[in-house]
Amino acid sequence: MDQQFAGLEQIAQEEIDVGMLQTYLQQLPDKALRFGVRVLLALVVFLVGVQVIKIVRKVIRRSLKRGNADIGVMQFLDSFIKATMYTILVFMIASGFGLDATSVVALLGSAGVAIGLAIQGSLSNFAGGVLILLLKPFRVDDYIKVDNEGHEGTVKEIQLFYTKLSTPNNHVVIIPNGALSNSSILNMSTLTERRMDISVSISYDADIRQAREVIMRVLEEDEAVLTSQDRRVFVEELAESGVSLNVRCWADKDDFWECKWRITEKVKYALDDAGIAIPYPQLDVHVKGSESSPDYS
Repeated sequence: MDQQFAGLEQIAQEEIDVGMLQTYLQQLPDKALRFGVRVLLALVVFLVGVQVIKIVRKVIRRSLKRGNADIGVMQFLDSFIKATMYTILVFMIASGFGLDATSVVALLGSAGVAIGLAIQGSLSNFAGGVLILLLKPFRVDDYIKVDNEGHEGTVKEIQLFYTKLSTPNNHVVIIPNGALSNSSILNMSTLTERRMDISVSISYDADIRQAREVIMRVLEEDEAVLTSQDRRVFVEELAESGVSLNVRCWADKDDFWECKWRITEKVKYALDDAGIAIPYPQLDVHVKGSESSPDYS
């Protein structure tokens, strides 16, 4: 009897399973169609949202330009607005697929500690970017040198989490804002004038006074050298192979590099014309002979 009931239950269960499968297969085209419509609508919303974000960013940039805002502030706010609006757009699209935004927020809140530890570097970079904009140790187009890292170049962008530098050899250095805010920064564009120091070596046989006069003549003839600032040529070191002279003068920051390269070249030609030798590393070897030679016979 029990076996008969068990067999009937198994047959009924199989009929139910077959019926559910048939129902699922009948509903599958409708579900696929609805899912495809949702994907299509999500794609449309995404494309429209991207265009709206671009328009909003363009309007804000124009407003900031009319208000004569700093370029670094404009770049930082633009990247912040972009990240915020894309996040909102993603939540809107996810809610269209039945994802509850409040549930996501609650989940993120409960996992806040783990997320905070995971993105603490990004948060420090964001805070560093805010400090840079508030304290303004440098601006876009300033030439800076980061002492702790040794990087130097012209500031091109101040973004949400990092700052881009363009080096003199046309490389792009990306530095996190957190590292910049905690580093010693040498800003070479704060003042309009820069001092240059050029090291020149002459031989010990050369006349230092004559070499000084020759180099000072080069400085006086160069138009980029500022006459309002001190121009000096002095002995910096008595090195192993020669006398090291320091050529010191000033130039406008925009003319600095061209002036330095030009003066270095002209000093070499002027010293050659004056017959003053520029030494190269050399070593004098003294051989002391012995009174008696060993007998190998």
